Amino acid sequence: MALFVLTPVLAFSLPALAEDLDPWGGKKEDVKTSTGLTERDPREIAASIINVILGFLGIVAVIIILLGGFKWMTAGGDEEKAGEARKLITSGIIGLIIIIAAFAIATFVLDSLLKATAE
Repeated sequence: MALFVLTPVLAFSLPALAEDLDPWGGKKEDVKTSTGLTERDPREIAASIINVILGFLGIVAVIIILLGGFKWMTAGGDEEKAGEARKLITSGIIGLIIIIAAFAIATFVLDSLLKATAE
């Protein structure tokens, strides 16, 4: 019974109380500058995250290619090791092509999105 009585009271009083609450204690700008947070556009943040991830994947693909080259040079004439090295190099090159294509597509889409929604 108390739930039925208190529910409408709380439903109308909580929004009014929430307007008076300031989680930053009146120091929103101080918190923003001390934490390094800005009012950047979320689309720009997403573009930055995508660029960092694709850059990391590009580095991984180049390391795979270098690892394949190292294995090929140290194969010592062993066809099995040389074949494994060729597979690594081929996989690394295919991965690098996919990453570059993903970077180009993501750049195109994000640039188009930013231009289409610019104020």
